[in-house]
Amino acid sequence: MLLHGYFRSTASYRVRIALNLKGVSYEDAFHHLRRGEQNAPEYLKLNPQGLLPTLEIGDAVLTQSLAICEYLEDKYPEPAILPADLMERAHVRAFAQVIACDIHPVQNLKILARLRALGIAEDDVNAWARTAIEEGLAACDALIAGTDTPFCFGQAPSLADICLVPQLVNARRFGVDLKWERLLAIEARCLALESFAKASPDRQPDAE
Repeated sequence: MLLHGYFRSTASYRVRIALNLKGVSYEDAFHHLRRGEQNAPEYLKLNPQGLLPTLEIGDAVLTQSLAICEYLEDKYPEPAILPADLMERAHVRAFAQVIACDIHPVQNLKILARLRALGIAEDDVNAWARTAIEEGLAACDALIAGTDTPFCFGQAPSLADICLVPQLVNARRFGVDLKWERLLAIEARCLALESFAKASPDRQPDAE
């Protein structure tokens, strides 16, 4: 397997965690987002969106981090990152989608660059990102309120935790006031696991 990613890409970070949790070996192909390497013609042949990550598996190509994680879940069912119970499964997916579909897309590099291109001041661009993250994380905290499991939805990490940990990295980058004690406690438990720690941006070969 060849994972096309970037050390600061939170979507790539999710897939690195999932691969590590599943014990699947892979090789890295890094594309520097700030240099626009994701828009190179050869990469666009793999991923027409020019987004990261992309996972090559032989002649097959997978895009979109949640789709990749669910493929890995189906291909390598142990350890599970989605619960067996259908209702719990839906709850985990909903939590993950708050981050991957509602928070991340409106504060990623591509959207912030468009705001700057419209002449919006840098402070306002950062405030935009900060607000999106704050609102989303507050919702995530509410979704797991009233439970006291070590991880978001149980005794082991799930797709929810896989999405949460990278998003908290972005939150710190934008100066978000991390006031959600439960989310931070879950993050600490995740990062104590080698599968999460090994995937962290500062342990990637191209970390700057």
